[in-house]
Amino acid sequence: MIKLRNIDKYIDKRFQRTFILKDINLDIEEGEFITVMGPSGAGKSTLLNILGFLDDPSEGEYYFYDEAVHSLSEKRKSDYHKSHIGFVFQAYHLIDELTVYENIEMPLLYRKVRGKQRKAMVADMLDRFNIVAKKDLFPPQLSGGQQQVVGVARALIGNPKLILADEPTGNLHSEQSEEIMELFTKLNEEEGVTIIQVTHSEKMAGYGNRIINLKDGTVVEENPYEDQKVDMES
Repeated sequence: MIKLRNIDKYIDKRFQRTFILKDINLDIEEGEFITVMGPSGAGKSTLLNILGFLDDPSEGEYYFYDEAVHSLSEKRKSDYHKSHIGFVFQAYHLIDELTVYENIEMPLLYRKVRGKQRKAMVADMLDRFNIVAKKDLFPPQLSGGQQQVVGVARALIGNPKLILADEPTGNLHSEQSEEIMELFTKLNEEEGVTIIQVTHSEKMAGYGNRIINLKDGTVVEENPYEDQKVDMES
């Protein structure tokens, strides 16, 4: 599904080059649930933005379903982003002035989906996530967990092939975090949605099936907690 080859991301200032990502090589199969971990400043969010067509690498090659992303026009990348990818953010990124219904509907407006079809698709999401009763409420009237559920519903309404989640439980308490992660697990296992999440939490990382550990912009280890998991199980 995804191939990254020798991906670098850097900033040049005067006579100094600062690397945010360096020589990243990754293969991600369709249907995987991957966690990206590492300390602050490791390049996790930058990697996610490159995967989501929101940022371009400075060098290297990115293939998405064998399409050479690094060679695509900005318009084509934008089309891919809208049609194939759903983003879930730590800060929810809901629009406070719009209702739950309108927030979920927004990606369909960008894609110019017809009114009747939009209505049916939003109704399906509201029902699927048990938030029909909240459709006319505004984000500030919801709990953090409820806002994140709306964020997930909005990310999924376009039937994306890939969900990118940047610290999706970072602002939630433990019970809400577990609800969101169980929701991701269900989407991954029952519907085959590929998920790549960034998190600092080893517990949240445990919901995925592969861990990629970044440090100083490079992949230093895959599944760094595998030995711990074996020890715990034994």
